[in-house]
Amino acid sequence: MQGSSVFFIEQNLLPFEFRIQEAINFRQSCHAISTMQVRGAGAIGALAGFAMAQAFLEARAGKDPSLPVKAKAAIEATRPTARNLFFAVEKVYSAGQRSTEDAVNEALAIADKDTEDCRKIGEYGDSLISDGFRIETHCNAGWLAFVDYGSALSPVYSAHEKGKHVFVYVDETRPRSQGARLTAWELGHQGIPHTIIPDNAGAWLMSQGKIDLMIVGADRIAANGDTANKIGTFEKALAAKALGVPFYIAAPLSTFDFNCPGGKDIPIEERSQDEVLYAEGPDESGVMRKIRLASPGSGAFNPAFDVTPAALITGFITEKGIVEAGRIEGLNIEY
Repeated sequence: MQGSSVFFIEQNLLPFEFRIQEAINFRQSCHAISTMQVRGAGAIGALAGFAMAQAFLEARAGKDPSLPVKAKAAIEATRPTARNLFFAVEKVYSAGQRSTEDAVNEALAIADKDTEDCRKIGEYGDSLISDGFRIETHCNAGWLAFVDYGSALSPVYSAHEKGKHVFVYVDETRPRSQGARLTAWELGHQGIPHTIIPDNAGAWLMSQGKIDLMIVGADRIAANGDTANKIGTFEKALAAKALGVPFYIAAPLSTFDFNCPGGKDIPIEERSQDEVLYAEGPDESGVMRKIRLASPGSGAFNPAFDVTPAALITGFITEKGIVEAGRIEGLNIEY
């Protein structure tokens, strides 16, 4: 953040183009979140915190004391499932009741802590990874999805840095293809061997003994351990449980919502059907094109997330250690 501007990676252009975008006010930051220019639990949370701080700066400049309240509602409406978003907005809004400077400093602190929390997740999660492990992941939970390091990929990066040989099976993650476009791009730049697989290939690979461990991220974790993550995670967890593959959720404590009793209480965002019906990418000349994939005249249902019951989860990798799924109520969630 510089002045009132926030700078971020435009993820919709990856992996074909790397571009830094600028949001000069909270409205532009909201647009970046809702259109998935910025995506991933920690990245959404950080930008939401900055957006709230931008609202306080704008309110002071325009002498409109009611603006932060309106902005808070607008920011929270962008991605209703994402707990980190609400966590950051609440923290920055509370700080802004003291002063605008406190709001800005709180937003900066949230971003800095996100980086340190993800680094620790990598350290703890590395203990689960043996040399030669084959790991499957779903969606993107690398450094693009956070301020740095990531959650699900942070243990992979830590293991790689320590010289362990790891291979990652990357779920393509339809309909937005976060795995094929973002996770694969990250792993390629880190020099980590990987391959992209169809979303419906995971269970078969597990049945062939080709997956030693599955790690995914989370967008909201309820008090009972039920976890909302990118649509398709629930199916992976069912397969992993049936085939004896350890299934871990990697997430900082800011993703836990102890005011949410269980999975049925987690709001599930439904996005535009166009994400299912169409795909976008560059043609041979590099021009971005949008093409229809589905039968003309057919509609589509597009829930962005599903909920994995705690009973299917082996454990949670957090910045305070690895916790069994049935024992998260003992976590110290003071932030």
